[in-house]
Amino acid sequence: MKPINLNQARKAKARTAAKTKADENAVRFGRTKAERQLDAARRKQVDDRLSQLKRSDD
Repeated sequence: MKPINLNQARKAKARTAAKTKADENAVRFGRTKAERQLDAARRKQVDDRLSQLKRSDD
């Protein structure tokens, strides 16, 4: 049987736990670049429309 380095084993376990958590967060909160761009375009369109409808009290 080959001895193992406990520091390496501890760090490897921590890395796998961090990767698992990152993957879960990516599924929960992540959006694709296309989705973010679409939302930004829609937001800009709404803002432009609202600014066109504003009255100026000059």
